[in-house]
Amino acid sequence: METVKCLIVGGGPAGYTAAIYASRAGLSPVLYEGPEPGGQLTTTTLIENYPGFAEPVDPISLTGAMRQQALAMGADIRRGIVRGADLSKRPFVLSLEDGGEITGEALIIATGATAKYLGLPSEHKFRGMGVSACATCDGFFYRKKVVAVVGGGDTACEEATYLSGLASKVYMIVRRDVFRASQAMQKRVLENPKIEVLWNCNTQEVLGDASGVTGVRLRRNDGEVFDIAVDGFFLAIGHHPNSDLFREWVNVDENGYILTPGNSSHTNVKGVFAAGDVQDPRYRQAITAAASGCRAAIDAEKFLKEEA
Repeated sequence: METVKCLIVGGGPAGYTAAIYASRAGLSPVLYEGPEPGGQLTTTTLIENYPGFAEPVDPISLTGAMRQQALAMGADIRRGIVRGADLSKRPFVLSLEDGGEITGEALIIATGATAKYLGLPSEHKFRGMGVSACATCDGFFYRKKVVAVVGGGDTACEEATYLSGLASKVYMIVRRDVFRASQAMQKRVLENPKIEVLWNCNTQEVLGDASGVTGVRLRRNDGEVFDIAVDGFFLAIGHHPNSDLFREWVNVDENGYILTPGNSSHTNVKGVFAAGDVQDPRYRQAITAAASGCRAAIDAEKFLKEEA
């Protein structure tokens, strides 16, 4: 069985950055990218808020550059998918989709979080063409345009409020006749003249053409079906942290995010670290994921030195 100093699971900004730093520290990391190389970032359109780029950058190009930098530093990046883990003792054991196993003295979990979608075929069709799960990432492209936000919790209210500072109008599509959000967030939305709440509505279909999203078909709880014209459709119904493989061993919060106390990347398992969206329920940005990947690699390096 192959044994390495540092294993990294996840091929997004957090994982690639961890691989860069771990390589420079001489840890010879092996990184498994999983089913979605580049991570959730690749589902957005153009990126304008990543430092160092005067012009918008394509997410595939950005994550591809991160990957190439990690490779240039000496990281061993593999396309395999991890299907199981045993973190009961060191070295830690990862079971791979092809039936193989690999062990590591340190493990960095950077598996990210997956945005929850409604499951509509049209929603998938227009993903990256007007359908988004991140207002902070994509809202800039809808300045002075009309957008819709799906959801009734704090996240949806935050997204709608943020978008109202950019868009000419924001519809909030809420399936019930009340918000789930806090009173403070509700007040902020209801007092915003640019936000219109569509109560008791469910999305039936995202409408569009070759250029992208043009509208949304809604169904009220009383059976009425109607369309609204929008340029962007934002999902704000939550994220699912990709921590399932490791929950038997590492502590997670009520939503499944891996707990890393303070500003560290340490988990409750000695030698296991977490970085990126899998442990970040708040920011979920490429830059914060990359920063946490850096922290995880530095923490792993220090841990291995102390153990030696």
